[in-house]
Amino acid sequence: MRLARKVFLVMLALLVVLSTGCGSGKGKRLEMGDKAPLFSAKDIINGDTLSLAALKGKPVVLRFFVPDCRYCKADTEIFSKYYQQYHDKGLEVIYIDVSPDTQLVRSFIEDLHIRFPVIQDPKGKISAKYLVKAVPQAIVLSPELRIQGAVLGGVSEVELDRLLADYIHPKP
Repeated sequence: MRLARKVFLVMLALLVVLSTGCGSGKGKRLEMGDKAPLFSAKDIINGDTLSLAALKGKPVVLRFFVPDCRYCKADTEIFSKYYQQYHDKGLEVIYIDVSPDTQLVRSFIEDLHIRFPVIQDPKGKISAKYLVKAVPQAIVLSPELRIQGAVLGGVSEVELDRLLADYIHPKP
């Protein structure tokens, strides 16, 4: 019984340490309603420079991913569907690849027929601004470029609907 309790306490302490992560040097956490950190990066698909600041006035979904992630592959169809259905209402979807393998991400784009912007962040500069420590992760930004929500792991249509409802299904 004592051994089980010790193991439990050690596991609990380990869980606390791992869940707190490294964070930024200042200990700042991004919270709901915070201004989204701005960035600019080259879109792999068309070669244009994408600036988050230029998307002010539109809801934006940032999806941090790696191309060999099964969850990333599985829910890309959902992101593509939303982009196709609601892009005319202003919705922007940006995939942010955190791997260093350009060829692998290009294959990912081709295999999944991605039409929205995909950028690379192999040095983790954008990820660090958003304090992303695990992928996949989706972060939803309001048209004012404020953080509205985040989903770690796979994303369902129900979650996207909930997070984007005010922007894609506005109330009269």
